[in-house]
Amino acid sequence: MTMIELNTEICTNFEKALSREWLETNGIGGFASSTVSGANSRRYHGLLTAATRPPLGRVVLLSKFEETLRIGDRAYELSANQYPNSVHPQGFKFLKSFRLDPFPIWTFAVEDLVIEKKIFMVHGENTTVCRWTIVDGIEKHQAITDEPIIFELKPLLAFRDYHHLRQDTMSFKTGFEAAEQIVSVAPDGDFPALFFAHNAVAVERTGYWYRDFEYALEKERGFDYHENLYQPFAFEYDLLDGANVVVSTQVDEVYEVARLEAREIARREELIVRAGTENRFRAQLVLAADQFIVARGDGRTVIAGYPWFSDWGRDTMISLAGLTIATNRTEIARQILLEFSKHLSEGMLPNRFPDAGDEAEYNTVDATLWYFEAIRAYVEKTNDYDFVRENLYEKLAETVAWHVRGTRYGIRAEPNGLLHAGEPGVQLTWMDAKIGDWVVTPRTGKPVEIQALWYNALKVMADFALRFGDEQDRQRYESMAEQARQSFNEIFWNDAEDCLFDVVTDDGSDGAVRPNQIFAVSLPHSMLSIGQAQKIVEKVERELLTPVGLRSLSPKDKDYRSIYTGSPFDRDSAYHQGTVWGWLIGAFIDAYRRVYPNGHQTENRVNAILAGFEKHLYEAGLGQISEIFDAAAPHSPRGCMAQAWSVAEVLRILSEKS
Repeated sequence: MTMIELNTEICTNFEKALSREWLETNGIGGFASSTVSGANSRRYHGLLTAATRPPLGRVVLLSKFEETLRIGDRAYELSANQYPNSVHPQGFKFLKSFRLDPFPIWTFAVEDLVIEKKIFMVHGENTTVCRWTIVDGIEKHQAITDEPIIFELKPLLAFRDYHHLRQDTMSFKTGFEAAEQIVSVAPDGDFPALFFAHNAVAVERTGYWYRDFEYALEKERGFDYHENLYQPFAFEYDLLDGANVVVSTQVDEVYEVARLEAREIARREELIVRAGTENRFRAQLVLAADQFIVARGDGRTVIAGYPWFSDWGRDTMISLAGLTIATNRTEIARQILLEFSKHLSEGMLPNRFPDAGDEAEYNTVDATLWYFEAIRAYVEKTNDYDFVRENLYEKLAETVAWHVRGTRYGIRAEPNGLLHAGEPGVQLTWMDAKIGDWVVTPRTGKPVEIQALWYNALKVMADFALRFGDEQDRQRYESMAEQARQSFNEIFWNDAEDCLFDVVTDDGSDGAVRPNQIFAVSLPHSMLSIGQAQKIVEKVERELLTPVGLRSLSPKDKDYRSIYTGSPFDRDSAYHQGTVWGWLIGAFIDAYRRVYPNGHQTENRVNAILAGFEKHLYEAGLGQISEIFDAAAPHSPRGCMAQAWSVAEVLRILSEKS
């Protein structure tokens, strides 16, 4: 089924086509991405961003191709680039449509010819396949003239870390080697060689620097936004035979592009079949979910977001249910849970694995607590308690013990049974923006969602202890949970706002109306009465709900920021001060279903809430859900154009429809 399709009006409008991005991934951390227009708008765009240390060590090797169609003596340039004060060439003007079917496909109309361009990645390899084919008009063309139809491709090389830009030309080796149907380049010894397997009829040496590419989104984000790229040679094809090029960090002289395409289509179709859906919205999200699941060592992990995030513990655990359990890929859930168990340290799960270096960072309080919930969701789906008992239970018990006696960054259970977290200068919750030494939302003390997650984790452990015949520990976990529940209800209710405080400290309570309180209602084990829960849902719906998620701060607050744009300082200071987060919609709908358990009417409301996300699939990262949105209407998408937990939570909610 064709998932996403854009018409001529969008494709031939440069601004509209530039604002819509496509994404291909390879299951090991590499990816290809750009815009429908053909012009790159980010430093992260490229036809091959290879993962040299899967899933990280990502480098942009091939930025793009310049594409020219020659019919007789007439030349038509099909690519596009943005330069200072100009866009050249303007190949988007020949576009009839763009679609994901299941991967990116452009349809160009030039004279009487209709040409399709396809791009997809080979799963498990740093390999991108590009194909151009005449799909209509050959008969008419040949009836009128015998003019040759020649297609020319000129690769533009970057060879750089994907966070950087190519500027320095001094150390760049400009040669290449050409053998039969294989061309290779190795311009920088710090990066892998790049191979082009092709069916071109000729390869011509060129050797030019193309200068001053301008990246609109980098300019908008306040970063450097100009780049120079090297163009070493040109391929010439007889387009009647089709034009194929396989770009890879490995060499294979017998690439069968039709077989690779068929295999990748079949792989994606199997994902949809396994998920058990014929609904177009959910099916597209199943494919989107697959793009975040990548290899780490012998196991699996989750890329938090494209184009710039690595794998984060918090994002992985929040995303696990939607990406794997909701798609019936429970064996991957098991691999992820097992892989992360190897990285537990002092009772903490890593916050993230950095792009540079191998040392994991442990500056998070909630990733570990979400780990308990991810395990609970896994066994609820699979009943695989043997896996938990044999591999995880002792580690979970040790994790609770670390939290009781205290671990890094002041994370410790207090005498009242609630969990304290934080020290000056660190940000441990998901609201983690930091500018220099300024922690924008420090939330040091007892954050509300941390208490909800802690209580939920203790109840999960009590359930496991009961299942495993450990009565003494069951009683202990139940007692700890009950103490936490009583203490929570004594100090967290905010009478002035008729909802929960966001953070409670020894010096007072933070009455800012934020979405974090929704987790006290949404998690499987809740400390609240149904009356309290309903008031929280009403408050959040009234002040925080938008068509694409929840605001991170009420518009009534003096610190509220309505727009997420501008310099890094401007954006980071607005990141959790009103900016809408798509992933929070999952917790809101869980909470809504809990307090309004009346079936059909509730599900009609849920469908209305989710309609904004279905529309969003067509407007930014095509077929994906963005990381964040402006707090004010029209809630423009911002941040990463594809975010794991945004996709996961919408997909989870869709799979749990009553």
